[in-house]
Amino acid sequence: MSEVRGPKPILILDSGVGGLTVLREARVLMPDRRFVYVADDAGFPYGGWEEDALRERLVSLFGRLIENHDPLACVIACNTASTLALDALRAAYPKMRFVGTVPAIKPAAERTRSGLVTVLATPGTVKRQYTRDLIVQWASKCEVELVGSVALAGLAETYMREGFVDEGRVLAEIAPCFIERDGRRTDIVVLACTHYPFLVNRMRKLAPWPVDWLDPAEAIARQTMRVVGEEGERSMDWGFDPAIFTSGAADQASRRIVHGFGLTT
Repeated sequence: MSEVRGPKPILILDSGVGGLTVLREARVLMPDRRFVYVADDAGFPYGGWEEDALRERLVSLFGRLIENHDPLACVIACNTASTLALDALRAAYPKMRFVGTVPAIKPAAERTRSGLVTVLATPGTVKRQYTRDLIVQWASKCEVELVGSVALAGLAETYMREGFVDEGRVLAEIAPCFIERDGRRTDIVVLACTHYPFLVNRMRKLAPWPVDWLDPAEAIARQTMRVVGEEGERSMDWGFDPAIFTSGAADQASRRIVHGFGLTT
């Protein structure tokens, strides 16, 4: 990992390309900020990790990233990593500001008309007590279905790399999201993984009825803008932002994806 010189960047990390949805929104809101995008492809997918091991990995990885890049703030653009490791990261690096990603349960509860809301997430996010606490806190008057998808993040990565996806597999992953009960239907699906918005057009096509798909990216970007405020040097003149792959061996498809988002490897 090479050191980034110049103005302090905002660091955005995800296990793969999913966090690019957050980067895209952050640039819209903060076009004069510098960013560093970190794809922890050596650890992908996070959902397959044992919890203590993943937490330890994230604490160690962020230690190196903070030392090398001295960021204004670190954005964890991943629900699984945030719900698992955010408290540990804040304890380990108390001088660093961390912005986490949590399922958008509160806005879903505010918007639903039918009272039937689904949270589509990785199995790790679904089983976290953090997620269930959010439901108790913000959606106690709703019926919330938790759907843990094993394959959807990987399908999104494949789609970004290869330009196509097996729609039958996507349908199989999202089918449990759609509930009919007492004449009511699910009307909101919370996309509780930053990878999922890359497939949202396919999801809309395959859905048995229209729903509001809640993408967390803009909310994460807005929170990041609030956290950094006016701090740090700002300019439009420092060229491409870097993308870092923790494997150290990004393939051609990965490089093409990040280059498409204005990043250099």
